[in-house]
Amino acid sequence: MGDHDTSRDLASVPIPVTEALRAYGETYTRVARAFASHAGLHSTDATAMIEILGAEERGTPLSPAKLSDQIGLSFGATSTLLNRLEAVGHVTRSRIHADRRVVTLHSTPEVQRLADDFFEPLGRRLDSILAAHSPAFLAEFSALLIELRQATDDHISESPDS
Repeated sequence: MGDHDTSRDLASVPIPVTEALRAYGETYTRVARAFASHAGLHSTDATAMIEILGAEERGTPLSPAKLSDQIGLSFGATSTLLNRLEAVGHVTRSRIHADRRVVTLHSTPEVQRLADDFFEPLGRRLDSILAAHSPAFLAEFSALLIELRQATDDHISESPDS
């Protein structure tokens, strides 16, 4: 496909699609703030907890350095944040990896209960919406989201400020 075809395809993308994606991103930020309020945490601490919980769900616990990258804080600021979360019993750090220098972050049962109380009703709503769509549509939509995320990650990594 030539450049002319690509620009015609891009021009045909309805503005509401890109606006809906932007709005969904804003909503995710509001959900994180609402979780912070629910859990009695600062919004940055709640964002870190969401990242830690998500990584555990995927079976890939985070290191403090990886968390620092994901939440956009310096390593020192992330260390201070983790100290706060550890002090209130929400996070533990462990060296269960074969290489004892590798530290991984884990949520505690207390914060998992807080997260479940908050996120399970939302999960049920989202599951209900997704169940109304065909597996083929969801596969295409998932692939599109992965492509959009990759393009965004590439843009960030290529930025002069990254």
